[in-house]
Amino acid sequence: MKTITSIYDYCKEINIPSPKHPFFDIRKFEDNAKTVNLKQPPFRHEFYAIAIRNSGDNKEVNGKHLDSNLFFNSPYQIITWDIKPDWAGWYIIFDQEFKSLNPSWQNFLIDFPFFRLDKASPMNLPEEYANFVNDIFEQIYNEYHSENKDKFLFVQNYTQLLLLITKRHFDNSILDDSRNQDNRATDILLVSRFQSLVETMLTDEDSNSEIRQPSFYADKLLVHPNHLNAVVKRITGKTATSIIQHQFIITAKSLLRQTNLSVKEIAFRLHFHEPTHFNSYFKKITQLTPQQYRENPIL
Repeated sequence: MKTITSIYDYCKEINIPSPKHPFFDIRKFEDNAKTVNLKQPPFRHEFYAIAIRNSGDNKEVNGKHLDSNLFFNSPYQIITWDIKPDWAGWYIIFDQEFKSLNPSWQNFLIDFPFFRLDKASPMNLPEEYANFVNDIFEQIYNEYHSENKDKFLFVQNYTQLLLLITKRHFDNSILDDSRNQDNRATDILLVSRFQSLVETMLTDEDSNSEIRQPSFYADKLLVHPNHLNAVVKRITGKTATSIIQHQFIITAKSLLRQTNLSVKEIAFRLHFHEPTHFNSYFKKITQLTPQQYRENPIL
């Protein structure tokens, strides 16, 4: 696979005009659209790049459909794309020489971990972040194309600001992911406790008909019934009511198959006040009466 070592060669490879400077470049995607390769074979380069896409469709970037608006490239990352010529936005690309200009970047990959190969995943910026980032790109672009003698001092500092803003959002995203993982663990625990409680209540002699209602378990678990149902649905794909019904039917079928208890006795054991209510409940879910199931339990 081809490895590109200069930004000049990078521009040549993707079929856009040469950069103004050998160690740093900034482009508008819409300016590149006239000539850029819309389908780029895989290659590697030795640069850092950060881009924001404000609009535009694509088939894939780096082998994946790109849904995010902020994305990165790191040295030696495999780069490929299949896009449409309707992109709008910005990108900058710079090499190790430009990076060395800023003494505060001595620990670059530690300070800006989103450039690490294992972390260089696209992100979605909220609107307020995206607007600010676009303004920074525009400031960099204006300085880059100016005749100011100190323009790269400004470019360097605007780039530093861009990376800091990105890091803030990256850190918040990592925290959100951690919270999401913690929340999922909490949700799984709640569902496990709920399922155990359903099984326990079925064999508890002091139980009553309330154990067929999600609100009964929500009260025991000290959560709102709506919350319990939402969590159960999120983790299992089923409602709390369907979990309760499923456990009741499993237990009822087991008693019908494995014991000599009458249907009436099973109804009372499962905390139905009237056997007819048990018959209706069982048939509603299985389309069979308890007696029909007992006579032909393979149905």
